[in-house]
Amino acid sequence: MIIKPIGERILIEVVKQAEKTDSGIYLPDSAKEEKKEGIVVAVGTFEDGRELPVKKGDHVIYGGYKSDEIDIDGELHVFVDFKDLLAVIEK
Repeated sequence: MIIKPIGERILIEVVKQAEKTDSGIYLPDSAKEEKKEGIVVAVGTFEDGRELPVKKGDHVIYGGYKSDEIDIDGELHVFVDFKDLLAVIEK
């Protein structure tokens, strides 16, 4: 299935949070931080047709209060407005 976001939207695959710390301690749900980060799966365009300055495969941090969730092949994905992207993580 090919999904192409319309407008200034980005489809992101949500990165799962760690179940335990590096030292092996398991974290209960109440202790996990709510990080909003993921991998870009598909990108829309600006209204004038220009490409957004992110690309498929970018690791991003996003914010915002609203995002539309969708399940694709058992993995959680979200549609996020471009203005809600905070940063691209470079390694």
